[in-house]
Amino acid sequence: MSDQPALLLRDVGRTYKQGDDALEILCGADLSIWAGQSVAMIAPSGAGKSTLLHVAGLLEKPDAGDVLIAGRATAGMDDAARTALRRTEIGFVYQFHHLLPEFSARENVMLPQMIRGLTKAEAGKRAGELLDFLGLAKRHGHRPSELSGGEQQRVAIARAVANGPRVLLADEPTGNLDPKTADHVFDTLTQLVRVTGLAALVATHNMDLAARMDRRVTLRDGKVVEVG
Repeated sequence: MSDQPALLLRDVGRTYKQGDDALEILCGADLSIWAGQSVAMIAPSGAGKSTLLHVAGLLEKPDAGDVLIAGRATAGMDDAARTALRRTEIGFVYQFHHLLPEFSARENVMLPQMIRGLTKAEAGKRAGELLDFLGLAKRHGHRPSELSGGEQQRVAIARAVANGPRVLLADEPTGNLDPKTADHVFDTLTQLVRVTGLAALVATHNMDLAARMDRRVTLRDGKVVEVG
């Protein structure tokens, strides 16, 4: 294990204004995740899971504390620097796949790589390898509407890791799937984490899936707490 975490939240605070009131969601939240480690975040709705994911993914700036990606502090970065770091170092998977309907599975996985600057040939090769690894060798040319829900979500996972990020953040990635399909998607996700050395933080209500991850955390009074 590396001597520094891939993702480190240090004394993070996040407060939202509601009229004259302040709603404190995160308060002194600390979390460390190392390369190759999968962490399930289980907490009731409204506890702040999405807020923590947004802050960890540099989509929102914390009001206090810092987020470090592979030891690199981000609190002092401007929006352009945060966007550049997010594009290369962080992958996102959501409950809904958000694939572009007019593009094939392979093209959906190619797009973030081409935005980063890879050639079409390089992006296509990497996309094909990822889709093959995730069991979609016969689905490269299929559009999202021609894929099952589980296949769509596996394409979304391939897209999230296409640029070789250090950190993968997932928000209820199996929430829209039936139990058998969810189990299969989860297996491919955890296998990918192990093989590529990703640090994965997965928000989920599925306790069976959470139990199979390396660690489990919850949110309590705005802080991250390890659970058994």
